Amino acid sequence: MKIKVLRDILSANDEIAAGNKQMLDSYGVLAIDVMSSPGAGKTSLILRTIEKLKDMAKIAVIEGDIASSIDADKINKVGTPAIQINTGGACHLDANMLRNGLRNINLADIDLLFVENVGNLVCPAELQIGTQKRMMLLSVPEGDDKPSKYPLMFTQVEAIVVNKIDLLPYSDFDFDNFHRTVSGLNPSVRIFKASCKTGDGIEEWISWLKSELGK
Repeated sequence: MKIKVLRDILSANDEIAAGNKQMLDSYGVLAIDVMSSPGAGKTSLILRTIEKLKDMAKIAVIEGDIASSIDADKINKVGTPAIQINTGGACHLDANMLRNGLRNINLADIDLLFVENVGNLVCPAELQIGTQKRMMLLSVPEGDDKPSKYPLMFTQVEAIVVNKIDLLPYSDFDFDNFHRTVSGLNPSVRIFKASCKTGDGIEEWISWLKSELGK
């Protein structure tokens, strides 16, 4: 039956995800599943974070994309190890893909691992991959109505970065409406406003990360 097959797939994924998390915990690595729609600024936020934390935390990145290694190349260029995972058409990373990626990283040498998921607001939210934290980015040009249209994503994360706030003067993005809707879906989520282009608001995000890292 179709329902049974889906249940078996999800069960197998969750088992591998639990193993991934146990492995990361055993090495004391904080891993964060980074999700967003395409172009929201996942790689830009990771690069900004590396710039701010490079002297106090050892960071690595696993890049998930349908094709290419463009983003991994950007990360490697600044001296941070990045592993590329190409899904070959799948719209999300799964726990097995992350497990394979972890095999190519010396976990004993890192404190913080970013897992940049494939860009979309649907599929990545549906599967746990084994990170301790999940966060997402939403960019101002996407509009403040996305929590109403894609509620699952907004319920699955501990932190949200609203990126490209430098464009707020040229947009009708209603942050108060966005905050109310998100808080109704996920009362405990942390919401940060930032611009990866200008650097505005990045420090608040960095402070949250430091507290999660115990720095």
